[in-house]
Amino acid sequence: MSTSPTTSYAAAGVDIAAGERAVELMKSRVARSRRPEVVDDASGFAGLFDASALLRYRRPLLATSTDGVGTKVDLARRLGVYDTVGHDLVGMVLDDLAVCGAEPLFMTDYIACGKVVPERIADIVGGIADACALAGAALVGGETAEHPGLLGPDEFDLAGAGTGVVEADALLGPERVRAGDAVIAMASSGIHSNGYSLVRHILANSDLALESSPAELGGRTLGEELLTPTRIYAKDCLALAATGTVRAFAHITGGGLAANLARSLPATADAVLERGSWTVPPLFTLLGEHGGVPRAELDKTFNLGVGMAAIVAPDAADAALRLLAERGVPSWVLGEIVPGAGNANLA
Repeated sequence: MSTSPTTSYAAAGVDIAAGERAVELMKSRVARSRRPEVVDDASGFAGLFDASALLRYRRPLLATSTDGVGTKVDLARRLGVYDTVGHDLVGMVLDDLAVCGAEPLFMTDYIACGKVVPERIADIVGGIADACALAGAALVGGETAEHPGLLGPDEFDLAGAGTGVVEADALLGPERVRAGDAVIAMASSGIHSNGYSLVRHILANSDLALESSPAELGGRTLGEELLTPTRIYAKDCLALAATGTVRAFAHITGGGLAANLARSLPATADAVLERGSWTVPPLFTLLGEHGGVPRAELDKTFNLGVGMAAIVAPDAADAALRLLAERGVPSWVLGEIVPGAGNANLA
């Protein structure tokens, strides 16, 4: 009878001790995202949030969203920069909640990796926690899973889910939009977290390199520009919504400006957007030129410098621009709402 040599979980590629060290490294940054409603769970199996905080609402609606960062994680891996993709994850999840007027309350994350490197995981989760604090939400829990043999030692992916709350009669959306409303653009910080499969395709098939410093980028490398973290709009949107003049928001993510704005329009109205109202940041034109990407393809893939849009009452546009300027968010009048059939068009 043959005998098998003694084996272990560690021999299979899973390092439990490394995971425990990662948790210790990230604790202080996660704590900075804490809200007073968070309740400690000594076991650590669940995140607890005191729902009695919702009693101040007459009819609270819970809002939830989930998303990931997409193939931007591959560029983070190649460049060895891990703290910015956490911001991207929070932007993708919690800014979606803000679109309906919901205040983000808490978030959880999930990281899958080929090998747990404690410092790397702590950087990723630390970025998530920092961005949660910017959005006003608590990071109440998460999971790191080591998948040796399925993912390479340096490979990883991350996803998250968030929960928010909005008063039922304050819910924003297409049914509030009317002809004559103004469309306000809020500047993006860059590509954010959509279109990176096209970016990677351009990098693989052009003379662009992550280490290069094209003159258009003002001294920054292409890699630095591509890893610029997503702007977090949640608190800015809530401050604007508190004025009572916002009809709807549109988070400009995958699909580009026109397609995402159309999601916030009723079937009786169109958005006419003025292409000449802003200058597209040079990164987008650089990618288009070196990748041979037609303008129409750029339009439907990237945000082109607009990360969030607000549809506001006609007489509220100037006040909205002032409020956003005070909050440090570059903004401008992007267009107007006209009678139509639910389409957004870049003119």
